[in-house]
Amino acid sequence: MSSPTPAQADPRRWIALFFICLAQLMVVLDVTVMNIALPSVQHDLGFSDGSRQWVITAYSLTFGGLLLLGGRLADLWGHKRALLAGVIGFAAASALGGAALSTGMLIGARALQGVFGAMLVPAVLSLMSVMFTDTKERAKAFGVFGALSGGGAAIGLMLGGVLTQVLNWRWTLLINIFFGVIAAAGALRTLPDPPAGRARPRLDVPGVLLASAGVTGLVYGLSHASEDGWTSTATVGPVGAGLVLLVAFAVWQSRVTSPLLPLRVLADRNRGGAYLAVGLAVIGNFGMYLFLTYYLQSVLGLSPVQAGAGFLPIAAASVIASTQIGPRLAPRLPARALMGPGFLVAAAGLALLTQITPDSSYWTAVLPGMLVTGLGLGTALMPAFSLGTLGADPQDAGIASAMVNTSQQVGGAIGTALLNTIAATYSGTHPGQATEALVHGYSTALWWAAGIITLAAITATLLIDHDPRPRAHPHTPQPHEPGHARGVRG
Repeated sequence: MSSPTPAQADPRRWIALFFICLAQLMVVLDVTVMNIALPSVQHDLGFSDGSRQWVITAYSLTFGGLLLLGGRLADLWGHKRALLAGVIGFAAASALGGAALSTGMLIGARALQGVFGAMLVPAVLSLMSVMFTDTKERAKAFGVFGALSGGGAAIGLMLGGVLTQVLNWRWTLLINIFFGVIAAAGALRTLPDPPAGRARPRLDVPGVLLASAGVTGLVYGLSHASEDGWTSTATVGPVGAGLVLLVAFAVWQSRVTSPLLPLRVLADRNRGGAYLAVGLAVIGNFGMYLFLTYYLQSVLGLSPVQAGAGFLPIAAASVIASTQIGPRLAPRLPARALMGPGFLVAAAGLALLTQITPDSSYWTAVLPGMLVTGLGLGTALMPAFSLGTLGADPQDAGIASAMVNTSQQVGGAIGTALLNTIAATYSGTHPGQATEALVHGYSTALWWAAGIITLAAITATLLIDHDPRPRAHPHTPQPHEPGHARGVRG
């Protein structure tokens, strides 16, 4: 059956895109919006340094661990219903966190945010896949999504700094109430309802338990690696258990009648290649945000608002690449011709950032690298997100989109743990003064991040073969056609 043309598609699709992207923005912002606010949160609630990481980790644990379940629930309930439930639940959890009177209440609210975020995000990509089937329109729509994903972390840092400094830290959470009300009301009116009589997959409960426990163990263990070391029990135990559970999950999926993650979703080389490339790119990207946040504040002495503003150029570059460069080139080039060079440009930007020193200027040492990295990531991630759901059966759209986000979450956890450990190791062995040693560690870790994003470029080039251009079909001229018997002049 042919895909609907733009003229046949839902006329409200572009308005609907605004509301579902607003819903997505809530989740993306909350990955980083609390980071800059954390010192103020700790001072207000009086929790220890040991409890500090759980304000961040509680969110990533439940979000990453439940994404596959959220994707399957979207397929089961309908993507519109899953989005609405996720938006309303996320806003309610944010209100609970903003009103928190204790550390436990705040951490519990952050965990609930992750639960509802895991329900919301797969529905966003699934709805976009359903609403935008024309090649050019799909490129534009996923360009907007790529801009949110590429620049959202930087926007979150800026917003967190402004809200904390101008109002107080509670507004970094309470602002989601306004986002949620607008997104839910708009989505309710503009999103398409699921078609009648559609196939509804059964929920694979053992698969849910194995996948959720496996991903949670992996993310939990990796989050301890930077503080406790790679050989500590706190790291090895959960990571080992997580890997065993994920292997058991893969075996179970190959045998069960209605699997949580049908292996056909991963078997497609374009989707599988996109998941792997996105995961590798996020490892390097998370490392950059992590080290530059500390560098701008601890070394260059910028305030939270100034540091947040310092990340806006990478957000702007990512938005330009995702909405202007990517969508213009994506319909005209094979996906690998956009993703491979895009990731290489991002790696070059990170290589520029490795030149930072204790005496560097933001304008000459940080800004150029940010701009180049943002342009590269924005260009490469746009087709990557689109490929993550391209060609998936309608009943698998939610789980396919969940895999894109799972690769981001696992990549982020690996990136934070791996690169933070590398930075700490090289800082500890540097013979210079404390600040010099600190910056040397950051620079070394940024070199590693550049290398990992180069691996993303190689992965995309070798594995992905999608070409959106119309294929030419051999055709023999008929007697009534020009060129018959006389040949065709070139």
